[in-house]
Amino acid sequence: MSRAAPMDVAVIGAGVVGAAAALALSREGLRVAIVEAHEPSTWRSDAPDLRVYAFAPDSQALLDALGVWPSIAAARAHPYRRMRVRDAAGGGELCFDADALGRSNLGHIVEHGLLVDRLWLAVGRQRSISRHCPDKLQSLVQDETGVTLELASGTRLRARLALGADGATSKVRELAGLASVNHDYEQRALVTYLRCEKPHEDTAWQRFLASGPLAFLPCADGRCSIVWTLPNADAERLLALDDGSFCRELTRAFDARLGAVTEVSARGAFPLRRQLAREMLTGRVALIGDAAHAVHPLAGQGVNLGLRDVMALRDMVHAARAAGREFDSPDRLARWARIRISENSIAAYSFETINRVFSNDAVLPTLLRGHMLGLAGKFPPLAQFLWKRAAGI
Repeated sequence: MSRAAPMDVAVIGAGVVGAAAALALSREGLRVAIVEAHEPSTWRSDAPDLRVYAFAPDSQALLDALGVWPSIAAARAHPYRRMRVRDAAGGGELCFDADALGRSNLGHIVEHGLLVDRLWLAVGRQRSISRHCPDKLQSLVQDETGVTLELASGTRLRARLALGADGATSKVRELAGLASVNHDYEQRALVTYLRCEKPHEDTAWQRFLASGPLAFLPCADGRCSIVWTLPNADAERLLALDDGSFCRELTRAFDARLGAVTEVSARGAFPLRRQLAREMLTGRVALIGDAAHAVHPLAGQGVNLGLRDVMALRDMVHAARAAGREFDSPDRLARWARIRISENSIAAYSFETINRVFSNDAVLPTLLRGHMLGLAGKFPPLAQFLWKRAAGI
């Protein structure tokens, strides 16, 4: 069994959140190891990833500070300048406008595969990061001073802190004995790219239907990416339709806001559930991203919440090292975990509540929610507050 040099931090998982964490902590002067089971696929401009994010300004600022954002923006990241939220049954519309908020844009629509590709390339260029790929975590044992991790290859890693960034089915969470609270929404998110008769106007559109929210997200090539939340049976039926029939159903569901849907790409769907770890920290093992919190995709905030875990961790390390203190003191780590689990739980249950209130056809919620949207839209300070909460600024 080979033994690697001791590290400050071992990151398990090199998705968006894990790779960003490795880069951010190495930039703070820490020695970092990152473990990933599969070499990420190279992003191709002619094969758009169906999984896209509404990337918030604070997430962009993090990747900009890590030197990654310029290459992402140059490849394909489309800024959106407006967001329009409408309730199909209750009426009323809430609008966010970059000009009214004094900004050049509200965020960017970015493909998952592009983010992973550029972050992984940056990880490879960072000399203070040791990459272990392809490799898998087999076991971990921790004590008062650190964590020992054994990998499938036979390599043994020793680190002062281990970060589980290995997704909703986290092996780190399992091995560390961190329980989670799970709830199956019995829904799927149907995703595809499409073209409409009218331009998307650099606007992110969201229409609440009784079956679930339907989002149209503006992309760089004039197309839109959609995320359509549906009961499982409806998602299966729509996936089975021919393209023409699917376009007609989608046009009706979106009330032809951009005219008829004229073209659609391959479709996919993924199950929706809420999964929250009861704790994000035990001893010297911490969880970040989907390993700690999988949320409803209602506001496209999942990746942003994960990157906020990273930002808070980076800021904690920076403050400790600037003060000449140990970054991994138990009190410091516990404070980080308390704040993040609170903010992530509030976000997860807020998204779920909004989905429940708007995604039904009961009389009272239908009568009230349109007025709620209209009121927020007519009161600019409230709209500005709501957007700033979502944008992380």
